Amino acid sequence: MKSGSRYVLAIPLAALIMAGCGPSDGAEGQGAAETEAELVERARGIHDRVITLDTHDDINTQNFTEERNYTSDLPTQVTLPKMEAGGLDVAWFIVYTGQGDLDDAGYAAAYENAIDKFRAIRWLAEEQAPDRIEIAYTSDDVRRIVASGRKVAMIGIENAYPVGLDLNRIEEFHELGGRYMSLAHNGHSQFSDSNTGERDGVWLHDGLSDLGREAVREMNRLGIMIDISHPSKDAIMQMIELSEAPVIASHSSARALNDVSRNLDDEQLRAVAANGGVVQTVAFRSYLDSEKNAAFQDALRVIEEEIAGEMDVELLDRAAIQALPEAERGPYFEQVQEIRRMSSARKDEVDAEPVGVSDFIDHVDYLVNLMGIEHVGISSDFDGGGGVDGWDDASETFNVTLELVRRGYTEEEIGMLWSGNLLRVLDEVEAVADRLQTEGGA
Repeated sequence: MKSGSRYVLAIPLAALIMAGCGPSDGAEGQGAAETEAELVERARGIHDRVITLDTHDDINTQNFTEERNYTSDLPTQVTLPKMEAGGLDVAWFIVYTGQGDLDDAGYAAAYENAIDKFRAIRWLAEEQAPDRIEIAYTSDDVRRIVASGRKVAMIGIENAYPVGLDLNRIEEFHELGGRYMSLAHNGHSQFSDSNTGERDGVWLHDGLSDLGREAVREMNRLGIMIDISHPSKDAIMQMIELSEAPVIASHSSARALNDVSRNLDDEQLRAVAANGGVVQTVAFRSYLDSEKNAAFQDALRVIEEEIAGEMDVELLDRAAIQALPEAERGPYFEQVQEIRRMSSARKDEVDAEPVGVSDFIDHVDYLVNLMGIEHVGISSDFDGGGGVDGWDDASETFNVTLELVRRGYTEEEIGMLWSGNLLRVLDEVEAVADRLQTEGGA
């Protein structure tokens, strides 16, 4: 059984549930006279029974050493103690590589970065803490490991840039445990245009390159889920059309609710649903409600800058953070996490409302209504900028389930959102790979 969260988010039911919200009519097991304590107790039971899975948790390899690793409660949003406290069963640890030059030197450096992260994740699960966490490669692995009482690590690859021009590396990454991969991040790769092309209207491939189309076919053949969270719209639509297997968006939300290029518009969402895929709704403040987040952050930044000054830390904007060398990005995020914790203790001084779990579930509701509940999931983007008030690290994971219960989702639906839909796609992607390999062998 999972440990209950040490935190409970006090969220009013907000005019009950608006007509047309995503959950089934009526809350499972909920009588008209259910008290707040009874609702929370019911939510805790559901949270303990379903498998909770977060598809996007960034890592820094400096946190995977004998002296400093996830067995301790580091100042990061995800650690084993935080997963245990919040009842988060499955964390997809991310082999992330920022976009660099499209040349031999860039590809070589990107490959080394990726291999370093693969090794770090495997070291944690296989050498440092095999009694507490194990890598899963299939949905059956996930269920077996969770039943054993341990946490589950899975591996996603954010940006195929480290593949270089050698598609054999896709198979190598699959053998190392990678089970999803995006073909671009922020910046156009050798495979795909990025959503960032919307900033200046400059595109490299008008969607996918020829190599990108080959990569889609190779990922289908191997059984790697195609992640559409960062590429351009044209590239996404081309991937969906070309792929013989369902695709995923590992950490994206609804563009209709918040118009940023990292979110998916209704046309893209309907295409994912028709493809049989799933969108893992992301708890990233500025993707959920940019205006609300900006107002709160402007007010909070006064406090943060005061604390940062006392710590002799310069607060950077997103572009400056992405420009940091990989070795400096992790320590910077840890300093920011500490500043955020200290400023969070003074939130009462801020005359603005933060983006919270309720705003996050608004996006879940929208996606469920548009796509159908079988095509929607949950992600955080922890330690990569993600998190909202009430789910700001893995220890607060229960609060997401609590809000889903408040909205009227049943236990079966909550299980689908937390892990069932994503694991179903993983199974279908593997089935397509088995068929393609059989046909290829024949």
